[in-house]
Amino acid sequence: QRLKAYQEICAKFKPVFHHFFMENFLEPNVWFEKRLAYTRSVATNSIVGYILGLGDRHLMNILIDLDSAEVVHIDLGIAFEQGRILPTPETVPFRLTRDIVDGMGITGVEGVFRRCCEKTMEVMKLNSESLLTVIQVLLYDPLSHWTLTPQQALAIQRKREQANMDTMDMSLISSGQVPSSGQVSSSGQVTGLPGLTDRDISTRNNDSRETQNKLAERTLLRLRQKLSGQEDGVPLSVTGQVNLLIQTASNSDNLSMLFAGWQPYL
Repeated sequence: QRLKAYQEICAKFKPVFHHFFMENFLEPNVWFEKRLAYTRSVATNSIVGYILGLGDRHLMNILIDLDSAEVVHIDLGIAFEQGRILPTPETVPFRLTRDIVDGMGITGVEGVFRRCCEKTMEVMKLNSESLLTVIQVLLYDPLSHWTLTPQQALAIQRKREQANMDTMDMSLISSGQVPSSGQVSSSGQVTGLPGLTDRDISTRNNDSRETQNKLAERTLLRLRQKLSGQEDGVPLSVTGQVNLLIQTASNSDNLSMLFAGWQPYL
């Protein structure tokens, strides 16, 4: 039913993003230059976002520079594949919807976009050790609260529904405001639960840190798999891995299963 509804919407709304370049860059050489910059920036951001597991890429979180025509991503609160544990899980590695592709011109994802994706993936793999070292520090930092609890995930999508698909307020995560009988601090620790002694709270906080360490180990393992070309247990070349990602990101079945506020038809 969702796939059918998605296809009906796509049949009624056609991609129009190519008009942005026609209307803003009137000189042919400038038009070509800006479209090329746009395509390269989409490719780079897509692969980097995939490696880091960046989610929540709805339209309010992807901006475009009116001068350079490069895309700018904001609101990076849902990373390391935390989007997969949202009540409506995210099923695509990055945003590659019809309008995103429409801005690339007649070649679409072939040509410049695909080559830039492959080059970006090669660079990420060549610098994998440096990348993993930086991310490892971030994941194990007790002051960095990057994981989502089920309550936080549910609250995030409810908040977005109530705001009628406006920009999601990620302060919900940083402030630890989740619908529960207690409080969660910005470091993810339990405080002020009624009927619990300090020892009970300390035990829970230790359990929370242990759980976060396990999640960090799992996240690092998945990062290593991505950087080594492992997809579903199958080793792939750079070309094969990029091809799989493009197919997954543009698959109608995957796009139709996304949260409505993500607006996959645009």
